[in-house]
Amino acid sequence: MNQQENMEKEVRTEEEILTMDDFKEELNQSFKKIQEGDLLTGTVIGVSDTEVTVDLNYYTEGIIPLAELSNDPSFSIKADIQVGDTITAVVLREDERNGNIILSRKSATDVLAWDTLKEAMESKKRYNVKVASSVNGGVITYVEGIRAFIPASQLATHYVEDVESYVGQTLTVVVITVDEDKQKLVLSAREVLREEEALAKTNKISHLQIGLVTTGVIEKIAPYGAFVNIGDGLSGLVHISQICGKHIKSPNEVVKEGQEVTVKIIDVKDGKVSLSMKAVEENAEIVDDVEEISVEYSSGEEAGTGLGDLLANLKL
Repeated sequence: MNQQENMEKEVRTEEEILTMDDFKEELNQSFKKIQEGDLLTGTVIGVSDTEVTVDLNYYTEGIIPLAELSNDPSFSIKADIQVGDTITAVVLREDERNGNIILSRKSATDVLAWDTLKEAMESKKRYNVKVASSVNGGVITYVEGIRAFIPASQLATHYVEDVESYVGQTLTVVVITVDEDKQKLVLSAREVLREEEALAKTNKISHLQIGLVTTGVIEKIAPYGAFVNIGDGLSGLVHISQICGKHIKSPNEVVKEGQEVTVKIIDVKDGKVSLSMKAVEENAEIVDDVEEISVEYSSGEEAGTGLGDLLANLKL
């Protein structure tokens, strides 16, 4: 054997050693004994109308039958599973006829989802869910593959009588109850809506301009003053000392519920609006209703054109 042949042999030997090292982990994995109940993660390499084929880095492939893919009635094997997806599933058995490993994604979901849902409840994670059906007192949907209940009282900020009208709708919800032992999962759309309303209200209040004169309707009278609805979902307090220029013992001496009054915004602090009737100037230019003035909602740091900007040139 000449020198060139020796060199070629050494190169081939090095390539063979390198190849074996590269696949050492895969080879070890392929000889690992898989048992019923094992939780395995693999890559989808095939999707048909009836099953999903998964590469498990094993001597044989994993098969997930359609019936073992999801508990969600709206699940579509072709729409929701793609080649290349990573899937975690539980080993059910070995198919002795074909030698494949039969897996259940549903069982794996049941194992993993409850911990995920508990974390979601603690973090107030929001889910977009599609209502699958209606039942007595609420509707049914699915989150993380788990059947969930949304009570009628949690569908909106008001109680919903016609829950059937929500079937097919997509709602943004948070988890409010997780009980794995009882297989109980309860969601709420109302909490999300209330948070958004509170954020929108805070944004509107932050745009109110001190000194603005407008009209409103007295919606409640308390011993210390009157609450006035100034429109656009906003209310403010006229303290008893700001109702008129003379000393009074009770707001009822001067005003009554349902009465329309002219007020001036004298302070906005901590989300509360302070109003004054006595500070209204006779010749002040009055804005009939604050909801007639558009406020661009913004939840970011940059506020859009707000009520204060639009009213900056008013004579106060």
